[in-house]
Amino acid sequence: MKKHLISLLRDFGIEPTFLAISISILLIIAITSIVMHLILHKVILKSIKKIDKKKRNFITSSLLEENLFQRLALLFQGVIVNWQTTIWIEKGYIYETLIVVSLVWIYVFGLLAIYSLIDKIFKTLHRKTHTPFFAMQSVIQSIKLIFGIICFIYVISILMDKSPVAILSGLGAMSAVLMLVFKDTILGFTAGLQLSTNKMVEIGDWIEMSKYGADGDVIDIGLNVVKVRNFDKTITTIPTYALVSDSFKNYRGMRESGGRRIKRAIKIDIHSIKFLSEEDIKRLEKANLLAPYLQEKKNEIKNYNESNKFDLSVAMNGRRLTNIGTLRAYILTYLKNHPNIKKDMTIMVRQLAPDEYGIPLEIYCFTSTTVWADYENIQSDIFDHIYSVLQEFDIKPYQYG
Repeated sequence: MKKHLISLLRDFGIEPTFLAISISILLIIAITSIVMHLILHKVILKSIKKIDKKKRNFITSSLLEENLFQRLALLFQGVIVNWQTTIWIEKGYIYETLIVVSLVWIYVFGLLAIYSLIDKIFKTLHRKTHTPFFAMQSVIQSIKLIFGIICFIYVISILMDKSPVAILSGLGAMSAVLMLVFKDTILGFTAGLQLSTNKMVEIGDWIEMSKYGADGDVIDIGLNVVKVRNFDKTITTIPTYALVSDSFKNYRGMRESGGRRIKRAIKIDIHSIKFLSEEDIKRLEKANLLAPYLQEKKNEIKNYNESNKFDLSVAMNGRRLTNIGTLRAYILTYLKNHPNIKKDMTIMVRQLAPDEYGIPLEIYCFTSTTVWADYENIQSDIFDHIYSVLQEFDIKPYQYG
């Protein structure tokens, strides 16, 4: 090959000196690389895109997705440069330089092509098996890390002109340093396995972790960090291992149940609590939600008082209806008839221990939606109504000052 080049140079009237031959060879290698690049990227890639546009299949889509074809093309170009160097150039400085550069090029783009292939395989498996993406992502990143370390060792061995075994033996002596450098990666890997095995967190989960100021949806789970988009649109990054070592709240169970809890109390002024008079009862019986309850309680209390022959002229004798008890019954019936409250989950109105702010009357129920805005609207509507009807029971809410 070199003889033909010398003859060609002489035909053009160029003296075949070492410099002329070297420049000619480098030009041939450069021109060949440029031509190969144009053929691969401008001709073959366009043809693959046309074929995929007409009829999509696994092979063409695999080549186009994740930049796999581009990386394979660049890998092939490196192989061509390496091959041309071995057949055109004699051993020396230029030879060693081109061989080293081409081998590093081959290893780097070979690694990137493997990464693209891994991403394609796991995305296909995720789509077909419906496996949670995080359970696979931890495996993907671990496999990529292994291939990356192998590639790094080979690149270092090429640059240092030493055997990979010698590099590994040297790394063995630096194991303590490596453990320190890759501490987060090792902890993240073991934490990722625990999180995926125990299904503790997935992308899309709403989690709350006050230690890190996180309160929002998980948008990414990596080997080292978990990203949470807070409701104020800020992004919080949490070390993956922190989700195992520290506690956090996951609202996935709430979303899966289809209902979100309302747990809020109104404070009742103790001085406004009293027994209901006959006039009060007659007035309240006009309320559709209260009429059945009042009728039942009136008969129950009447039978009890008559059977025990209480002197009802004294308010402390016998049983009587109270305004706060009737209010509890009304709110409970109101919630059970509310269209946006889940009937198959706990519905409760309870009285908590009194404090310096009055008697807390707690409403405990679940809305039929977990959408935040809808939940807040439903909750507000319920308490708007409750505060409005308090005066019908001659009850005053506590308000400081």
